[in-house]
Order: sequence, then C-alpha cells, then structure tokens
Amino acid sequence: MKKESKIYIAGHSGMVGSAINRKLREKGYTNIIGRTLGEMDLTNQQSVADFFRSDKPEYVFLAAAKVGGIMANNTYRAQFIYENLMIQNNIIHSAYLNGVKKLLFLGSSCIYPKNAPQPLKEEYLLTGELEQTNEPYAIAKIAGIKLCESYYRQYGCNFISVMPTNLYGPNDNYNLETSHVLPALIRKMHLGKCLEHTDWKALRQDLVKRPIEGIGVNSSEEEILKILDKYGIRHENTAGKSTVVVTLWGTGQVFREFMHVDDMAAACVYVVENIDAKELSSQKAGSGFTSFLNIGTGQDQTIKDLALLIKSTIGFSGIISFDNSKPDGTYKKLLDISLLDRLGFKPQYDLEEGIINIYAEYIK
Repeated sequence: MKKESKIYIAGHSGMVGSAINRKLREKGYTNIIGRTLGEMDLTNQQSVADFFRSDKPEYVFLAAAKVGGIMANNTYRAQFIYENLMIQNNIIHSAYLNGVKKLLFLGSSCIYPKNAPQPLKEEYLLTGELEQTNEPYAIAKIAGIKLCESYYRQYGCNFISVMPTNLYGPNDNYNLETSHVLPALIRKMHLGKCLEHTDWKALRQDLVKRPIEGIGVNSSEEEILKILDKYGIRHENTAGKSTVVVTLWGTGQVFREFMHVDDMAAACVYVVENIDAKELSSQKAGSGFTSFLNIGTGQDQTIKDLALLIKSTIGFSGIISFDNSKPDGTYKKLLDISLLDRLGFKPQYDLEEGIINIYAEYIK
C-alpha cells in the first residue's frame, strides 16, 4: 500500500475497525474511508455495489460483522448467520467486480471444531463438529474464509483471511446482554464495586452512559437493584453480613485467549503490507496448506483466573460465584500462532497491562 492509497474499512466505527483506522493513521496512511449504517447498509447488495462503483477503494479491511458473547450468539442465531453472510458476500463480491488490489477478511477463532487438538492450527478447519452455542456465527465466518479462498483460486484476487482470537480494548461493547466475556466481566465487577460502596451516583452515571433495559438517571434505587440482580449483581447475606455477589455464567473452568485490539490491528496492517494470497497459500500449516492465518498471543487462562485478575484490578472485594447451569461454550480454543510468528509479527500487550488500561478508559 502507498500512503495515499484509498483504503476502505468496513466497520470503521466498531472496536476492530477503529483500531485498524488508528494503526493506519499512525503509520501515515491518509486516504482512509468508512461509511456509517445510515450511509450504506452492508446487508443490502445494491447499496454496497453502488458504493464500490462510485468510490473505488483500492484496499479493503472487512471488519464489519454482527458479533456478541455466548448469550447473544445462542439467542440471535438466525440474525448472526444471515447478517454476517450478507455483509461478507456483498463486500467480497463487489471488491472482485471493482478490481480491489487486496482485501483482508477478519474471521474468528470459533471457526474451529469444538474438540480439535490444542493449540488450534489452521489445518484443523472443517475437521469436526462446531460448538453449538455459536455454530451459526462460525458457519458464516467459515463461508467468508472459503469465499476469499475461492475468489483467489478462480479469479486470482488478492483476498486473504485472518482469524483473531478473543479481543478487548478501546471502543468495546459493554452491553451485558450482547458483550463478550472480558468487557462483561469489567462492567459487572465495576457495578459490583459501586454497589458494595453504596455509590448510587456512580451506579447512575454508569447506567446513563450505557443504559440497561431503560434504567437511567430517573430510575429508583429499587429499580436499579432489580436490574442489577437480573444480570447477576446482588446483595446476599453471608456469615451474618451483607456481601455483594457477582454471578458469572458457566463453571469458570474453560480456557480463553485474549488479545488487545491494538495488537490485532497492528497484525492486520502488517499482513496487508507484507503478505499476499499467493505467498500465504504456499505456506505450510502443519501437514497441510492454508488460505488464512491465526492472530493471537499464544497464551490462555481460565475464565475464573481472568475474573480474579479483573476483580483485583478494579478493586471489587465481594464474592464471585459461577452458575454452572449456564453454558460454558468450547472448553479450550488456544490458537497456534506459529505461522504468524514465522511471517514476522509478534504482539506487544501483556493481558494485565491491557486490562489496567481499558478499565482506566472505562471509568472515564
């Protein structure tokens, strides 16, 4: 890419897209474009086709997607598969029709079979059954990988895919119904801390900034307590005294890998600057070949250990409990990043440092 190349970021206002935007600008790229939902509906083929014909982007980062945590994935199954398929199909096909020089598609680590060996190598794709709670989303992302691969193999398009691990960072989603686990833990621990200090001002500030089911500045304390209880934040009598308990889904024993979104953005820009589809397809991934590569840290921890780290960082002194009647999702999905490492990229952020930074941003 040249510094003046026209670069389109699909999903530029989301956590991932905005991080890619920051990284590109930091590196001196000046001609970056994006479109809001009001300006272009990515699920509408004609809307996307009109944009590509009129604006003619040279490079595309496809970071737009309908995303969410385990509850959202399992609840909105039809929306997750339909909207993601439509977004991907429209952008990738229009990129081909309009001669885009390179496209980067961002998938997800949930593409791998739930019982695949660890760590997860690129060659394990389509070797087993998917985790049921996020199967529709995973199928959509697999389709995106295969779409990029097929357009390269049939038409020679320089379209490549990367599979990021679980991400966190600036501009994350803290909605307790739809968020991923790490931002949900940060918010629940923060609200728990406010509740144990009886800090109604801070509770109201949080609920005004990020409303939950209509609860806001004029809601009564009783209404606030009721909604907090619904999302697993409550006072309980323990050993004769009232203690704030934060309840989390699952057993807490499953493992997850987390990467700061700025590290992921740096990896995406690095890949677009340095790696082509032809080079990637010639790289050995274990015993096979790959049309995509994993992006991660190579380290994971249990959800329980993550919760304890966040609890300590935030200064919540109450109790963490786990509701094992709720689903855990895949037991472990640590990415094998040996291919990315061979291609010359290494992440920078430490998880503890990253959580400290994003909690400081959250309480602003």
